[in-house]
Amino acid sequence: MSVSFGVSRCGAGRRIADADARRVQMARRVTAARLRYCGLTELIDDAALIVSELVTNAIVHSGGTQITFTMAIRDSSLCISVHDEMPGGPTVHNASSEAERGRGLFLVECIANAHGGTWGTSDAGATTWCRLTLPKVQP
Repeated sequence: MSVSFGVSRCGAGRRIADADARRVQMARRVTAARLRYCGLTELIDDAALIVSELVTNAIVHSGGTQITFTMAIRDSSLCISVHDEMPGGPTVHNASSEAERGRGLFLVECIANAHGGTWGTSDAGATTWCRLTLPKVQP
């Protein structure tokens, strides 16, 4: 499943436009619906949070105007990727306890690790991806 949508140029430190915030919300809803359809309800909350963080990062930090969000099941993993057309990879920050932002990729990393997965970038940093190991099916 792949969804592409346009966004406003935002730039780091600026407030995300309302229309773009609705795009993030749409990506979360699509994630939940698709996982529900696939019988993977136990992954909905974590996958929706990851999608929210990756799409928001793409809007805020890439400077691009087109985002493609992809989700697929491959090799016993849920694969999530967000492509923003602009090279330059994201990095995990150690935000201070007083900081209001800067924990998104740290959350993605923690959730991926908790599910036996990983995250990273490709396409010279234009694509940020995350893999979560699918839960074992109980007989």
